[in-house]
Amino acid sequence: MDFNNIIGNTLRIGVIISAIIIIFGVALLFVYNGSNGFTITQISSSNSIINSSIFKPSEIFSGLPKLYGLDYIYLGLIVLIATPVLRVLLGIAQFASERNKLYTIITVIVFFNLMFAIFILPILISK
Repeated sequence: MDFNNIIGNTLRIGVIISAIIIIFGVALLFVYNGSNGFTITQISSSNSIINSSIFKPSEIFSGLPKLYGLDYIYLGLIVLIATPVLRVLLGIAQFASERNKLYTIITVIVFFNLMFAIFILPILISK
């Protein structure tokens, strides 16, 4: 198994899928002249109240069948963030299969740091 090809393809495919989802979301914004009850003017305003803090993951997924453009854009961003995380997981598998203990441990530490930064820090900061 050639991990370098797998990792390279994973990164390419993740970025391409993310871009497609984001472009689709932007197109929906223009087709419906807004999203999630906001107009394009409200969304694009320099002092807009719309940011990632007002969207919860469960709300994003419930908005997909309703064709809310902002929800598709946020889903694309989630896919984009998940792509390097998947790369780190593949790195753990690669180093473990090579029986390289030092790099496996280092990559596991990197993975836990990523998970901490993605899931725990936002909770701590919002309090």
